[in-house]
Amino acid sequence: MRNEILQSLGIIFTTFICSVIIMPFMKKLAWHVGAIDEPREEEGHRHIHTKATPKFGGLGIYLSFLVGYMLFGTQSIQMNSILIASFIIILTSITDDIKSIKARQKFLCHLIAASIVVFYGGITLNNVTAFGMSLDFGIFAYPITILFIVACTNIINLIDGLDGLSGGICSIFFLTIGIIGLYQGRTGSLVMILTFVMLGATLGFLVYNFYPASIFAGDSATFLGFIISIISLLEFKGPALTSFFVPVLVLAIPILDTFFAIIRRSIKGKPIFSADKEHLHHQLLSMNFSEKTTVLIIYVIDILFSTATIIYSIVDPKMGTIIYIILFIVMVWFVLHTTIISSKIPEATEKAEEKLNFIKNIKSRKK
Repeated sequence: MRNEILQSLGIIFTTFICSVIIMPFMKKLAWHVGAIDEPREEEGHRHIHTKATPKFGGLGIYLSFLVGYMLFGTQSIQMNSILIASFIIILTSITDDIKSIKARQKFLCHLIAASIVVFYGGITLNNVTAFGMSLDFGIFAYPITILFIVACTNIINLIDGLDGLSGGICSIFFLTIGIIGLYQGRTGSLVMILTFVMLGATLGFLVYNFYPASIFAGDSATFLGFIISIISLLEFKGPALTSFFVPVLVLAIPILDTFFAIIRRSIKGKPIFSADKEHLHHQLLSMNFSEKTTVLIIYVIDILFSTATIIYSIVDPKMGTIIYIILFIVMVWFVLHTTIISSKIPEATEKAEEKLNFIKNIKSRKK
């Protein structure tokens, strides 16, 4: 176990250093090609920054990932499919960061990338076993897997509204899967190599992205979501795990936040991919928490789900299930007392707007 831990730390440290070194160059490149996130005032804009910020942080993570693969990975058909698909994802994202492209064009590219993983790489979700229940998808395994990959690819990008939010949530995911894999003695497998490479690369990005951020992931945050979907599918196919929901439940916060956003926008008759200011982090801002404190609170909530996942996987499934239930009850209570789904409590939305405007005014005065 000691050698496995040291080997894993070596992968994490190498890609972390690589990411830390690459990010300043990504900033310069973003400024050079015009991949800049300008402060915007239009309705629904999620970021609250007041100065132009480069957006190639996700590209830096991708390049660090490639370095990590070349140093620690091994060639296989599965890995080839992941590399080809991830290149399509990152190329689409870079294009969108420089000059916005239509949502349906991005969706088509994501479908193509997911299809490569499924049909060429042979990575599919054939059945699900969780909490003593099993479901076999049969011929529907292919479309279900493609939809899952596309959904995960976009989910991280959708919740990326505050400095350090997406990078922190992804890091918690990678760390959780890494701990479970180490305990199960799976060091050296494809899923563990991907996990530790991405953990180091994402932590290196967080050095520059945590509040106050000097670089954003940009649309390349979709790469993080894509790799998370691959790790979830590979972890599910691993010999030591029988539950697909084990890796997925680590992402409870972004999944629930996205789910609530879809319901909220559908009720209001707005496009699903339209932006608004009623996400979980906006609700916390309305409670007079600072931007930094809001992100840390979400980290803590996500760590609680992560802890429940670790307990479920390697300690006691019943205890883990009980913790899951408690956490979901708390989440439901929170939803019913905010405007995450409906506008029955308009004061919360007004407070969120006031909080965002107050932060912007403070930042403007400091400039």
